[in-house]
Amino acid sequence: MKRREFLKLSLGTVVVAALSREARAQADIREIRIGYQKNGVLVIARQQAALETHFASQGIAVKWREFSSGPPMLEAMNAGSVDYGAVGDTPPIFAQSAGAAVVYAAGQPITNGQGILVQNNSPIRSIADLKGRRVGFTKGSSAHNLVVQTLEKADLTYGDITPVYLTPPDAGAAFANGSIDAWAVWDPYLAIGEARQNGRILVTASEITRTNSFYIANRGFAKSQGPLLQQIIDVTSSTAAWAQTHRDGVARSLSTITGIPLDIQTTAANRSAFAVGPITNDIVATQQGVADRFFKLGLIPKPVAVRDALWKPVQS
Repeated sequence: MKRREFLKLSLGTVVVAALSREARAQADIREIRIGYQKNGVLVIARQQAALETHFASQGIAVKWREFSSGPPMLEAMNAGSVDYGAVGDTPPIFAQSAGAAVVYAAGQPITNGQGILVQNNSPIRSIADLKGRRVGFTKGSSAHNLVVQTLEKADLTYGDITPVYLTPPDAGAAFANGSIDAWAVWDPYLAIGEARQNGRILVTASEITRTNSFYIANRGFAKSQGPLLQQIIDVTSSTAAWAQTHRDGVARSLSTITGIPLDIQTTAANRSAFAVGPITNDIVATQQGVADRFFKLGLIPKPVAVRDALWKPVQS
């Protein structure tokens, strides 16, 4: 195929995809697509069929898609195949910098357990000992931010380590076989590393910085289906309130949906915070600091203004 023909075909594909997303945005919704990971409020909502129950009377089905981390979820959301999902602080910054069609819909001021693991017999005993080491984590994930801020706390630079970009499952294998010296990750992978892969927590996120999690929506969906989006937020907020006082039930829900053993999910549930609420000025300021840090390091191609990507529900 000639280059001109290829470009013409590619452009046509992009236009068709854009028109398809626009058509969905303008049509009556009969299905809501939710992206989730192996932790958090959305997993509990799925196990309890909370959204299915709520939307049944409206004739709207709920479809669930599991992702190993936030970056691929937001790629799918940008493509229009996911309407709503939960991620850590860093994925939306990378997405916004790349011009992705996503918005911040709600926030969670304290994220689930995160930390940096080393092997129990590792000579790494302090953050300073990470210098010159191979540190594994998912690029563009909340663990990426944890690594950057952890290094800053010890007056180290990003160039003082060898970053190894791996998905959580691949990083777990690399950590277990010694291919990486440290692993930055979140629960339940953090708990798996401790219990099954001879891991020792070098530092937790709470020791380093304030962290946030976010509920993100496709921009077209948020713009055209604001009332539905608000209903999703309200339902997940109620689920979060239940989770705060039912940790044993949370662990069972997480284990049932993810297939991860109950003891692992119990550890994760007991050190998690569950909340779904508005994105406050304080959360925006913290998130902007993360964005500015990543741009300064050259890890995103252009600066972003977090506030530009906030969903603004239409007031009735």
